[in-house]
Formats: sequence, C-alpha cells, structure tokens
Amino acid sequence: MKKSLKWIGIGTLGLATLGGGFAAHEWYADKPFLFRAYLDRAMVKMAFEDPETLTSLGFLESVGITGHNAHLDNVDPAKDQAMFNELVEFRQGLMQYQNADLDENQQLSKDVALYLLDMLDEFEKYQYHNYPANQMFGIQSAFPSFMESTHQVNTLEDAQNYLSRLGEVNRKFGQYLIGLKKREDMGIIPPRFVIDRVLDEMRGFVGTPATENILYTSLQTKMDKAEDINDKDKQTILAKTDAAIRDLVYPAYGLFIDYFDNLKTKAGTDDGYWRLPDGDKAYNLALRFFTTTHYSADYIHDLGLSEVARIHLEMMTIFASEGVDVSNGYLAAMNEFSARPEFYYQDSDEGRAQILKDYQTILDEIDQGLDETFNIRPKAGMEVVRIPEFKEKTAPGAYYQGPSLDGSRPGRFFANLYDVKTTPKYSMRTLAYHEGIPGHHFQVSIAMELEGMPLIRRFAPFTAYIEGWALYAERLAYEQGFQKTPADNIGRLTDELLRAVRLVVDTGLHHKKWTREQAIEYMANNTGRAERDVVSEIERYIVMPGQATSYKVGMMKILELRQKSKDSLGDKFDLREFHDAVLKNGAMPLDLLERVIDSYIAAKQAETT
Repeated sequence: MKKSLKWIGIGTLGLATLGGGFAAHEWYADKPFLFRAYLDRAMVKMAFEDPETLTSLGFLESVGITGHNAHLDNVDPAKDQAMFNELVEFRQGLMQYQNADLDENQQLSKDVALYLLDMLDEFEKYQYHNYPANQMFGIQSAFPSFMESTHQVNTLEDAQNYLSRLGEVNRKFGQYLIGLKKREDMGIIPPRFVIDRVLDEMRGFVGTPATENILYTSLQTKMDKAEDINDKDKQTILAKTDAAIRDLVYPAYGLFIDYFDNLKTKAGTDDGYWRLPDGDKAYNLALRFFTTTHYSADYIHDLGLSEVARIHLEMMTIFASEGVDVSNGYLAAMNEFSARPEFYYQDSDEGRAQILKDYQTILDEIDQGLDETFNIRPKAGMEVVRIPEFKEKTAPGAYYQGPSLDGSRPGRFFANLYDVKTTPKYSMRTLAYHEGIPGHHFQVSIAMELEGMPLIRRFAPFTAYIEGWALYAERLAYEQGFQKTPADNIGRLTDELLRAVRLVVDTGLHHKKWTREQAIEYMANNTGRAERDVVSEIERYIVMPGQATSYKVGMMKILELRQKSKDSLGDKFDLREFHDAVLKNGAMPLDLLERVIDSYIAAKQAETT
C-alpha cells in the first residue's frame, strides 16, 4: 500500500499539469487523455524501479520522499526480461494515439519513442553482448563513484541511508554475477587486458584501509559540511561505515575478484566484436544505435580516412606558420610542437589545482560572451572537479555529469589529472567547450529544463546528437573567436582529428579484425598523443563498440543542417534561432533532427518581410 501511494505521488509530480481526480485517471487509465501523460507515466514507472536513478534525478526529495536513497538497484537479469515485456505493452498503448490526432510536437515525441522501442526490440537478442565489468565505466567502479558524486548527505537520515546502501552491495554484486556467468556460458568473455585492468582496480580498492577508502572519506567530507548532523552522530556513522566497508563491501568485491581470477584463463587477446557469437550483427546494430544512421562499417571507415587526411593538411599549414619543421610528416611535426615546455603545468598538487582553476576561467569567459550566439541558456550552473583519484588511471580524459532536477547539484565537468602531460594548455579550451559551455552542459541542462516536454524527450539517449553537439560546440567556439591563438586552433584540430581517427580504429577493431596493437599504432602515428592516452582510448573503443563513431557523424550532420539553413534562408538566417531549433527539442535521431530543421526553415520562409 505504501509503495502504491508513492507511485501515485511520483505520478502526480510527473503529471504536474493535471488536477487531482483527473491525475488519478491519467495514472491508471489504459489510454490517458493527454498523450504526454502516457509517455511520462511509463518513464516515471521505469525510473521508480531504479532507486539509484531516482537519486540521480533528485526531484523526489523536494516533496519529502527519500526512502529510495537507502537502496541500490535490482540488477537481476530476470528484471531485464521483464522490462522488454513491458516495452511491448508500452508500444501497444502508444499506437492507440493516431497520428492524425497529434500535433507536430506530439508526433515528434511519438516518433522518438518508436525509434527507441524499435532499437530496444532489436537489442533484446544481443542484450548480453557487453562487458559489465570493464576498465572504463564498469560495475566495480560505478558503485563508489555513485556514492561519492551523487548520494547527497545533508541530514542524519541521509547518512543512515548511505550506510544502508553499503549493506546492499553484496546483493547487487551477486546479481551481477548471475549475468556475468550467463555471458561466460554464451562465450561472451572480455579480452584478457580488460580482466587484468578490472582486477588491478579492484585489488587496489580493497587493499586500501577502510578509513582511507573513498566510501569513507567522501562520507566524512559530506558530513563535515552538513550542519544538521552533530559530532556524536558523525562519529557513530563513521564507525559503522568503517565496519561496513571491511565486513560487507570488501567481501562483495572479493566475489568479483575470485570470479575474474578464474575467468582470465578463458580470455583471449582478440579484442573486436567480430569474435563474439553473431558479433558482426551486434556491431552493425551498435553502429546504427550510436550514429542513428544506416551507414555501413566500411563507409564509416573510409569517411574517417578522408577526414584524417583533411585535418592533417590543415594542421600542417599551421605548424609551418609557427616555425615547426614539417618536412618529416605529420607525426614528427606534432611531436615537435607538443614538446614545447610552455604548454605544460607542473607535475604537482599546485599544478593540478591550477589546471582546475584555469578550466573554470575558460568556462566563465565563454559563458559571458555568447549572447550573440544563443537565445536559450541553461538555468543550472556548472563546476569543474577532479575525477576521483581511485579511478583516474583508467578513466577518460574528461566527462560531464548533468545537474539534478531539483537544482541541488550543478552540472559537473570532471577532469582527469592523473598525468599532467595529457593536459597541454593548448587543448584545454577545446575540452572545456566540449564538456562544459556551450557543449554538454548547454545541451543536457537545456533539455532537462524544457517545460511541457515529455520526459522521453528531455532525457533521450541519442549519442550522435549529444556528442555531435559537443563536437560542434568546439567548432562554434573557434568560429566565435574564443580560440584566439594558433596553438588553441591546433588544440581544436587535434581533438577533431581524434574523432576522425575514431571512425577508422573503431571499425578497424570490430569489423576489419584489427588487433589492439594495430589500432594503437594507427592512432599513435596519426594523432601524436601520449602513449598512455592512446592506449586508454583504444581500450575504451574495445569495450564500447560503435560509441566512438557518433561524435564525428553527429557533428557533420549538424554542420550540414546549418549550411542547409543558411543556403535556404539567406538574410533571414539567424544563428541563435538555428541553435534554438536544435536545442529546444531535446536529443533525437539525426533524421528527425533534419525534420525539425526543415520545419524551422519552412516557418522562417513563411514569415512576412
């Protein structure tokens, strides 16, 4: 009964436009009156099944609902099958709403939902074609990262909920083991290097004294900042946390360590998806999902080769103008340029602190200078923070975390400071624009803040759009004059080059049967990046097939649509209005984005002069 009341409470919150009795009808009816109510109801119900998702969204606390913060997700594989069954029912309900009865925006919402449903339907038979424990975002690092970055501690109840979650780690990890063993039976075993990386990370994690573990130190820091927790309660909670880490969390990690120790004897050194059962079909589906196109692996590979050649030529022109010897080719020129000592910070705590400070300065500067480029701006703030040190070694160079819905947590740009040599000053502006402003922070936060838009449009996971926008944002910042020096432009082109190289190596690994070493060699020779950076990148693509191709494909489509708008509208074209059309509709497949832009063009052409 209590759970049902909570569902109604959440449903009413999600259906904020409705009145009391009418809201109840919308929550329970087979066909709610409002189309948006049907879409939101399904999203809210699915979110409510995952307490960690609810914590991340951060909107229930404002209405006094906090019980979910005491629990971890149920990851029993049987729950996944139930989800696929629920999606079949969701589709049947969706088709009750006839296209003729929907306005343009509702039709777009329906098409977005149908696209996702179609993809999920195809993914069902490949749902185990992944590596849940991996060196990038694996389940072994996701838990402490979630507790450190997302679980808020402002009251004693919050701290007790934190302890409760520590007590559920063994249950959750045991459920993950069921899925891992099923994959093993199917012949879906991670490459040997993935297992070695995961084991190293987990052994380092459990080898840390409990009172020095991030689960303990982050809770201690949060409670020190909480005014409503007295010293006695803090000490009691910390003592229980110490015991929970030693007696509950570390033994749970021991389950994984024992399992992967045994599994590594079965692991090989072939790294591409092609080696898995039906791996070629699974990879083609991954390319479709991440690019939202029907581009073949061969087409994407050839596109990458062409773009690499184009960007090399542009960079070589700049190198020559900067006095760099270009007679020995791109790699030698890039190495000469990047070796200049003025591009690097001191390898010290002070140097790392300065990197974070300089990132914030870069973001503040561009945030104040975009009035001529954007009408719409996010309400949520953002901050630059360091990636937690326990996972820096295998983490990407940076990533973005969106703000909470209730505004209690800003958007965050996480920077990897493990090796300062991977953060040359000439690349910092481009990275800040991509992860922060006007990249991910603008796109993600604006989508979350869209009023009257169904949740599926505010949180849609279309990578080509999302990453394509962030890469477009790098180019846009350059066009608007924020990368003022030739070195800054080299930084921009270096990052665009990386995205072009990704087209080549991702398809090389998973379609053309390249080895890990071949891919590393190609990337090293064609980017000039530090060896550690190159290895980390290639190993990322191995455990995330297809994802790396989305950036360049998405960026090129947005640029194509911008040029189409300019050509069609001439003097009527307004860059701010183009950005409105792109951002105010949420993430979507690229063909639907083109439909949105075509509508924008038609509406502008219809305006009287």
